[in-house]
This record gives sequence, structure tokens and C-alpha cells, in this order.
Amino acid sequence: MASGWVGVLTCELWFPDAHSLKEKRHYLRSAKAQLQNRVGASVAEVDHHDVWQRARITVACVAREYHEAERLLDEAERWLRGQEWEVALAQRFLVDPEE
Repeated sequence: MASGWVGVLTCELWFPDAHSLKEKRHYLRSAKAQLQNRVGASVAEVDHHDVWQRARITVACVAREYHEAERLLDEAERWLRGQEWEVALAQRFLVDPEE
């Protein structure tokens, strides 16, 4: 029985217009909500919590097939790169839970 695939995308985001943690968190709340709505992803800020203009987020999504998980990560990364912040680094991997 197939167990599906887990796609993980980790991104370094830079917010050049953020001048406080409050402004940065505004951007992050928006990003989390959009990614949840667009690709059904779970999103967490995983580093740089106390830095105004920088954040590292991890995006995770689950799909039945490898190509679907890959497509969801592509869509998430494309959306992130199209926003007013900059994506400085993006790393991704796909995991088969049966392995």
C-alpha cells in the first residue's frame, strides 16, 4: 500500500521594508495564510525570530504521488518569489515515508 509523499521547502526570506518585528510578522502571517490556502501547506517560522528583516520558514505538504508533491512545492516557491520580499535561499526535498 502506497503511503504518499511529503514535500518540504525551506526558504530564507528577506523583508527590506520591515522596520520592526511587528511589520515582519505581518508579512509572515500573510505568507502562511496564502500558502495554506493555495497549496494546503503547513508553514512554520523556524529561525531568525528576533531579526526584523529576515526569516527562515519551512513549508510542508503531503500528496499521494511524487509529481503532485513536487508540483505543490513548485507552486509554493513560485508564489513566495513573486511577493514584495526577497527569497534569498530555497532548499527542497521530497520524502517517501515508507523508506
